[in-house]
Amino acid sequence: MLRIALPNNGRLAGDTRELFEDAGLDIRGPSDRALTASLGGEFQALFVNAQDIPEFVADGAADAGVTGWDLVQECQRGLQALLDLEFGRCRLVLAAHEESGIASLEDLPRAPRVATVFPRSAARFLIGLGREPEIVPMSGAVEVAPHLGIAELVVDLTSTGSTLKMNGLRELATILESSARLIAADLPRDPGRTRALNELVVALSSVLRARGQRYVMVNVPRAALPKVKAVLPGLTGPTVVDILNGGDFVAVHAVVQAEAIYRTIAALKVLGGEGILVTRIERLMP
Repeated sequence: MLRIALPNNGRLAGDTRELFEDAGLDIRGPSDRALTASLGGEFQALFVNAQDIPEFVADGAADAGVTGWDLVQECQRGLQALLDLEFGRCRLVLAAHEESGIASLEDLPRAPRVATVFPRSAARFLIGLGREPEIVPMSGAVEVAPHLGIAELVVDLTSTGSTLKMNGLRELATILESSARLIAADLPRDPGRTRALNELVVALSSVLRARGQRYVMVNVPRAALPKVKAVLPGLTGPTVVDILNGGDFVAVHAVVQAEAIYRTIAALKVLGGEGILVTRIERLMP
């Protein structure tokens, strides 16, 4: 049984649980506070702090895990990302106070003081710029550091940058782009465990691929098929099916982007489309 370390709280926990359940891996535990739970016949969930998951996976306490890429990079244990789960997107950025006189990377002092929750990532980035940073480790709320004279710079996570601006901070550079990832160390040597881990990747990726897509079914005049193909390109072209007693009409099925569905329906109506049906897709395999 493969042990999968999952976030027990915070920004990634809810999205992780939803993704696994959509993939058919319902989390079955004695209570919401349980430390472990079944994910089906071949997987067991271990609920831990997202910050600890890279270490758990690197040390072999878990076969795989879900956590932010920023935490994986901070861990520096040589873990690999098996799959980008496409949620929890954010950036780790270097920022300075608006009144510091530091407006770009070229303005950085030789030995800047930097407050951050990510000391390794911050040091690696600044050393790469030829600086000799003095790192001030903090457990949170690093935006306050320049106001208190604790540090000249901060390295912190941001999604939109609004919190930094609200606290009078200017972004100087993006250190890394982050999102939730399915991570692992070396693949298990046991063929059965390797197979199970690969199947987990396939199951999760099929759900991610289906998100933002819709399945469209419509009856259209046969004569309009050349124009319908331009409206419904699908993954490899629309599927055309003869209708019993359909006469001049045929059924066309295709996968389209959800954000374009209203335009697609309007175009199909112009081409004489009837009986248009749009449904969500649970999984989509290439």
